[in-house]
Amino acid sequence: MFASKKNMPAEEQNWAGCLQEVRQSLVDRTLQLTHANQELANQIAERQRVEAALRQAEEKYRSIFENAIEGIFQTTPQGTFLSANPALARIYGYASPEALRAQVNDIAKQIYVDPRRREAFVELVRRQGSVKGFEAQVYRTDGSIIWISENARAVCNDRGELLYYEGMVEDITSRKQTEAALLRSQAQLQEQATQLEETLRQLQRTQGQLVQTEKMSSLGQLVAGVAHEINNPVSFVCGNLAHATQYAQDLLDLICLYRQQYSAPNSVIQQAEADIDLDFLIEDLPKTLESMQIGADRIRQIVLSLRNFSRLDEAQKKPVNIHEGIDSTLMILQNRLKARSTYPEIEVDKHYADLPLVECYAGQLNQVFMNLLSNSIDALEETLELHPEKLPYPKIGIATEAIDSSWVRIKIFDNGPGIPPEIVNRLFDPFFTTKPIGKGTGLGLSISYQIIVEKHGGRLNCVSEAHQGAMFVIEIPVQTTERPQE
Repeated sequence: MFASKKNMPAEEQNWAGCLQEVRQSLVDRTLQLTHANQELANQIAERQRVEAALRQAEEKYRSIFENAIEGIFQTTPQGTFLSANPALARIYGYASPEALRAQVNDIAKQIYVDPRRREAFVELVRRQGSVKGFEAQVYRTDGSIIWISENARAVCNDRGELLYYEGMVEDITSRKQTEAALLRSQAQLQEQATQLEETLRQLQRTQGQLVQTEKMSSLGQLVAGVAHEINNPVSFVCGNLAHATQYAQDLLDLICLYRQQYSAPNSVIQQAEADIDLDFLIEDLPKTLESMQIGADRIRQIVLSLRNFSRLDEAQKKPVNIHEGIDSTLMILQNRLKARSTYPEIEVDKHYADLPLVECYAGQLNQVFMNLLSNSIDALEETLELHPEKLPYPKIGIATEAIDSSWVRIKIFDNGPGIPPEIVNRLFDPFFTTKPIGKGTGLGLSISYQIIVEKHGGRLNCVSEAHQGAMFVIEIPVQTTERPQE
């Protein structure tokens, strides 16, 4: 053991102090090294744990990469594969990812059916940074074409420079085929629905036309029957009026002769002459007979018009005087043209040109005239009833002209409220009407169009503006050819 410092010489005491300091320094250094070793051991253990975790993550990623159903890729901006998993190789029909990377050096031309889709893909990633659900058609190695859907993003370095694209590819060919099949099925169903709707419209139109035709046929039969029944007694009256007029004139002449020969009759005769006012009777009887003749002739004209109008069931075309058909229709509508207590008479202004006889179905053409003239009267009456001050002179105009040797034109117009453009475009649609329920079937103009266009090969148009009146223009060939049924 060391001796006490009191008994030591000074030099030895110095050496003993230094030794003590060295020993303490060694202890401290040992402790530091021990601590450093512990820290290093901890770091090594932590690094080992991190490396193990990295290996596990890499193995997990590799397992996902290798076994994923979707194709996984990394591609350069120039269009080559940096990496690809087996699923991507299978999607494109390659034996292995290595074969895919080795054989494809231009994705746009070798993979995409339309290389512009690759350009679109690159542009979308450039602008958005990523794409989702980007669909395109691509080639397989056997030349077949499939549909794919891509989800991808751009990978950049710290300076923002593009390194590569990475993402996933899904084969959606089956889905696209199913969608296409559904679209075809929907199109077929829509077409069938459209055909059914058209068939229903045709059935409704045919039903309406049959009803309308039956009504007009019944009206024609009724008018024809009435005309026939009236015609016989009217003919009898007209035939005898001529004789009655002659007889009356003979009697009047005889009376005048008696008065000349016997200028001073007895008081009984004078009283009888005064009682019957013989002078007035002699003057008025010819006028009375003349007015009866005029009335009888008027009845005969009405009967003739009724007979002309009633030719609704004639099955054969025949040359017809168009003006007679118009006049007979006006005769039927005469009562609707008369003045009422609240508005004046509807004036009919006719301008007839020299027309050739037109080969047509006379009764059907009369039906068209009836529909058009009735519509004009309806439009005028509506204005006259609601705002008579706006229409002080209601008028219907009828004008005819020969377009050339083969065609004639009939214009029927009025100075009523007119028809807005959106309605003009639908006027000839079946069942379209602007009249209140119960006052219009929407078939009159549709049937008129069918008669003129389909039955006679002509044209029927409406020219109108709101508040400017309406004009219907019929153009019909002199020799008509009925259109074949479609």
